[in-house]
Amino acid sequence: MHHPTSPWIWGLLVALTGFLLATGTEAAVAANLDDPPTADWDNGGINTGKWRLLPGPDKSWGQPPTTGPQDPYVYEYRLACVAGDNAIYPACVAKLPECTAAKGGVAVWWYRSLRTAAPPRWNFHSGPTCIYDEKPIDVLKEIAARIEHEFKQLPVAPATIGSQPGPHTLRGNNTNFYANATEQTFNITLLGQKVHITATPTTYTWNYGDGTTLGPTPSHGAPMPEDRIGEPTKTSHAYTTTGKYTITLTTHYTGTYTVNNGPTLPIPGQGNIPSPPLHLTVWRAITRNYADNCNQNPTGTGC
Repeated sequence: MHHPTSPWIWGLLVALTGFLLATGTEAAVAANLDDPPTADWDNGGINTGKWRLLPGPDKSWGQPPTTGPQDPYVYEYRLACVAGDNAIYPACVAKLPECTAAKGGVAVWWYRSLRTAAPPRWNFHSGPTCIYDEKPIDVLKEIAARIEHEFKQLPVAPATIGSQPGPHTLRGNNTNFYANATEQTFNITLLGQKVHITATPTTYTWNYGDGTTLGPTPSHGAPMPEDRIGEPTKTSHAYTTTGKYTITLTTHYTGTYTVNNGPTLPIPGQGNIPSPPLHLTVWRAITRNYADNCNQNPTGTGC
């Protein structure tokens, strides 16, 4: 990739970046400000700008600085971290974006000069950003198109199910069910970008094993004090028939993600994570009245 550049004169250490920058003269490259700005991604994070064909014989694509329509400046870019000083060059290069969104990517600094200045007086403006020999893919849109699939492939830990009482309960009594689910985070690499995903439990679908279901509901339930077991709750259930039942739960997770520590974006759809089933036995209670005095007749019925 060719970038017309005059010989570099090293000596300017840019404040706050710790980088040694080159100074020199180049033909001014004015940013095309006719198109409205959009939010696009490069490998270093989000930039406010739009992929544009930069003026010049090399026909490079990049993201020139975005300013207002009455911008008094013109801009040019310069290759970042050229190897003019062996002591500074390695540290400078280590902090550059990878510029791998398309072929021929290189990192550049942006400079600006007042339009009225003749000759131009260039001052450092921003960077580093990437420019390319061909138009880069829209990484943000590509990730957005794939993020729902990636979200559903994550190893999200299922909620656990509890019951009170359990593993045995009585027919006709309220059995309290509850779920323990946690928010979980994951870091993946997608299209060469660092993607941070957060999975949050939001709703729950209960199946009590006797044909009765509840949900999706935001209620996950909670353990009750021992002296209140048997009271109805938002997730409790009373069985009408004795037997053995298998209780299942599906937790519905919603997701958000960030790319390269950028803004938080929603993930469409949900992750539906089933929990290991809970097995419960329902018994019946029998009440009988007896007239015998067990002290007088220890062998009487009920003694």
